[in-house]
Amino acid sequence: MNKETLTTYLNDHHAGSVGALELVDNLIEVFEGKPLAPFLRDVRAEIDADQHTLEQLIKQIGANESAVKKAGAWVMEKISRAKFKISEASEDQIGLFMALESLVLGVTGKRELWTALSAAAESIPELRHMDYARLVTRAQEQCDRINTKRLELARKAFL
Repeated sequence: MNKETLTTYLNDHHAGSVGALELVDNLIEVFEGKPLAPFLRDVRAEIDADQHTLEQLIKQIGANESAVKKAGAWVMEKISRAKFKISEASEDQIGLFMALESLVLGVTGKRELWTALSAAAESIPELRHMDYARLVTRAQEQCDRINTKRLELARKAFL
């Protein structure tokens, strides 16, 4: 096992989860008390659970989380807020649309993480303890739910 390469790969995905949680937290704050908030809280809980799974995996292979990558993801999410201009105002639907599209891309990447690790587990015993089929299915379901909301917004955002 090339521990350094695997650690880098896992930490890249972990940083992505940090950025995703920051983005969802911002969305929850903006849409608190609105019909979208429960959906966002559910998405957040699932991303958080997957992040914890990834953290366990990083520990399982004897590696550490990268504070630098986590900080970078946190900063990038803050910068993205200027581009997304997310608010509940109808004229800002494009910002919410773009935020959800970012989440779809991130969750798609997470699904591919689990499929890659499943394949690698055939050669790396430290990776064999995870239920990758369940993780892939959960990521696909998350992606489908978020994408459904994204497409609902697409019908309005470009008018």
